[in-house]
Amino acid sequence: MAHHPIHEANESSPYGNLTKEEFYQKHHIFHHETFMLNKHNMKIFTQSWQPAGSNSQLKGVVGMIHGYTSESGWLFELSAVGIAKAGFLVCSLDLQGHGFSEGPRDHITDVQSLVHDCLQYFDSVRAHHPNLPHFLYGESLGAAIAILICLHQKKAWNGLIVSGAMCEISSKFKPVWPLEKLLPPVAFVAPSWRIPITRPPASRSYRENWKRKLVERSPNRRTSGKPTAATALQLLRVCEYIKRNCHEVEAPMLVLHGGEDMICDPDGAKHLYESASSKDKSLKIFPGMWHQLIGEPNESAEKIFDTILSWIEVRAGLFN
Repeated sequence: MAHHPIHEANESSPYGNLTKEEFYQKHHIFHHETFMLNKHNMKIFTQSWQPAGSNSQLKGVVGMIHGYTSESGWLFELSAVGIAKAGFLVCSLDLQGHGFSEGPRDHITDVQSLVHDCLQYFDSVRAHHPNLPHFLYGESLGAAIAILICLHQKKAWNGLIVSGAMCEISSKFKPVWPLEKLLPPVAFVAPSWRIPITRPPASRSYRENWKRKLVERSPNRRTSGKPTAATALQLLRVCEYIKRNCHEVEAPMLVLHGGEDMICDPDGAKHLYESASSKDKSLKIFPGMWHQLIGEPNESAEKIFDTILSWIEVRAGLFN
């Protein structure tokens, strides 16, 4: 029997023919959502999933961070539900300008502000469960943020899982030369200028066409598909920062990446793996796969999810 709820999704809804509430009930999941105020008084949407029932013994806490132009719900949350079904408390938030959170769409002037939001929320959840192991999972930009969190909180996390990590932007997706070299002055003069990209990121992220349609049909999707100059500069700078500092990552680490990722270059993932100080680290490059591994055919997505869940369960078991 499949672990991952992706098998129930269709191109119209991640919950198949069920309502969201019926979907949670079917999978015996207690779901909670709220807003928190960050230090800039912005409303940030947060949510969590855990096994329903007071008798459920939690195995650990998993903080999940979505990627650029994505959100914590819809397709992304199916993995959260799958992990929660296995006995974990899973928590996530909509990054600024994404989903239900406040902020201009597709416009990131300071990635550190997103990191601080994650720290604020995850620290509050972890404080309620100090005796459980804590894990971080991030996709794409969310993976880069997870790495930055582990660089900031070296001993706080019992495991780091990154998928399609934004450690190096693919040359197939970078702004064309000389625009890349002109980004700093352009971002200073016109930070909100949207860089013309011939195809939106989702078209190069999800291999399965029906999953691209599903992502685009999200009622909370807030994206034009074209990053602003300030955003592009921030993403490039984050990659450079991680490249220079990833040798300081100490947490146990699982690095997953599609071999044909056209958004984030697999070489960035390889550099992260080879440079990290982690004594417990694994690298899995999946030949032929694209940027979003859940966007592959369901059988492949299921195998990748099993890899992630097994990795977390083994390390949670060592803690307990």
